[in-house]
Amino acid sequence: MKKYCLILFLLLLLPALSFAQTNVAAQDIIAKINRGEAVNYKNARIEGNLDFTQLLNKKLKKETDHEDRSKFYISTVTAPVSFNNCTFSGHVLGYFNPDNFDLSNGSTVRDLKKSWVGEAKNEVYNANFEKEVKFLNCTFEQSSNFKYSEFKEGVSFAGSRFSKEAFFKYSKFEKAADFNKAQFENGAVFKYVKFPQHPNFSGATFAGETDFKYAHFPEGVNFQKAQFKDFANFKYTQFAQPLNLKGAAFKKEGDFKYTQLNGQKISSAYFLDKTE
Repeated sequence: MKKYCLILFLLLLLPALSFAQTNVAAQDIIAKINRGEAVNYKNARIEGNLDFTQLLNKKLKKETDHEDRSKFYISTVTAPVSFNNCTFSGHVLGYFNPDNFDLSNGSTVRDLKKSWVGEAKNEVYNANFEKEVKFLNCTFEQSSNFKYSEFKEGVSFAGSRFSKEAFFKYSKFEKAADFNKAQFENGAVFKYVKFPQHPNFSGATFAGETDFKYAHFPEGVNFQKAQFKDFANFKYTQFAQPLNLKGAAFKKEGDFKYTQLNGQKISSAYFLDKTE
């Protein structure tokens, strides 16, 4: 009888075990990338900051001629990156500027002290991705910053939850970008992003200020059933058909000044009409 009870207990325990997350050190993932190995994790909790900007192949891209003599460094992720149902406890960085002193974005108090004594680095660090990038049904507990990052292949954040602000300002997506059912809980920045292929934001939830100012959608975009719960900035945004807004909801005011569709100015009334 005890044997059968034990078997029953193990059978009941299997579903829980299948969803349990194993702990993985972020530095171990970076070590894999430095070896050129593909990254593929499922049901894992990533401990520590996952910093793609400090790889061994980091190179100086350019140095400005201004007085600050700013230096721009680029790291390149050469292998595919895939995370499925993973939780990131630290910051996920494809961009880092130690002189910004943003504690919520990976900077440290030590960096701030350096500026007070004139030790600012005037350095900017970026990461580009040559292969496919997937963050499926993941949770970002801290900030994620992919400002200026270039994605050469497809990229997906489908079903993922961003607890802090998500930065994609100036990001370059050469292939389709998928944010289907993504949850932006504390703001999202896609300012100046050009999406060369039809991106998917269907079912996405935007809480906190959402910024698509100056974004460009030359092949259209899917915002079907997207929820904009706070201020949405589409000022100077350029849309093209197909523009799918069916079932989308704008809970608060937005800025649609100078917004265009196929080269023609459109108003907020157009957006509200298309959501019905």
